Amino acid sequence: MDLKSLRYFVAVAEARSVGKAAQRLHMAQPPLSVQIRNLEAQVGTALFLRESTGMRLTDAGSALFARAREALALACDGYEAARAIGSGRRGLLAVGYMFSLGYAVLPKLVPLLRRTLPEVELQFVEMSAATCEAQIVDHKVTVGLCMPPMQRVEVANTIVGMQPLRLAMPARAPLARLASVPIERLQGQKLVALPKLKENADTSLVAALLRRHQVTMQVVERVETVHAALALVLAGEGYALVPACAAVGRPPGVAFRKLKGVSEGFDVAVCRRHDLDSPFVEPFIAAARQALR
Repeated sequence: MDLKSLRYFVAVAEARSVGKAAQRLHMAQPPLSVQIRNLEAQVGTALFLRESTGMRLTDAGSALFARAREALALACDGYEAARAIGSGRRGLLAVGYMFSLGYAVLPKLVPLLRRTLPEVELQFVEMSAATCEAQIVDHKVTVGLCMPPMQRVEVANTIVGMQPLRLAMPARAPLARLASVPIERLQGQKLVALPKLKENADTSLVAALLRRHQVTMQVVERVETVHAALALVLAGEGYALVPACAAVGRPPGVAFRKLKGVSEGFDVAVCRRHDLDSPFVEPFIAAARQALR
């Protein structure tokens, strides 16, 4: 039994006439009659009573009719779903994002995605420095909004924005009285650092900045997330050099200040596997650029 046979059967049942159904199907009446007889032979019972007033469904025909209409509707929906997904109108877009970007970026990004991809189901997954690589490489998310970009051969990065560097400190700290802090004032201060050491070489933006200005800070703790760093700052463990977006939703008692004469910042990238073939990537990149302006 195939969908064509069911379509012929439903047409005859709805029209209650082989002749009228043939006209609706744009085919001759004899071949349609043959199709109905063949279907009845496959089922093993009569599906219609041939009466002078037309074709009337038997009990067996009525049972098949309800299910045949449902099967045709599901098949039509399946074809449409495949076309919609292939054209980028429907489907699932799983978005990973670094926690520090959440409050600052998602309130702008999500409405943009809803307008750009109105029929696409959106899922949002929070990532940390420790989990972002696995989430993307293992296909757990379609795209990741990462800071900084990932350095893996199987991952493609598109820079969509930049977050300036800010000094986070307890609001009661002496340096909090300044509108902007000269970087040399950080000499000898305690630092809550991120990300963690990798392969015994700290190549982070912050480490490079401090080396360039010949400033040495005492690393008292290394953490994976910005919110963990801010919690330790609030606890008085030290200062943290973090992206400016971390100021959105920061805990009371933590002050953010610019570093005088420092223009460095953290690049924000849309990361995804090189072999990813998704029509949602380019619309997402465009929306992310707009949200990070």
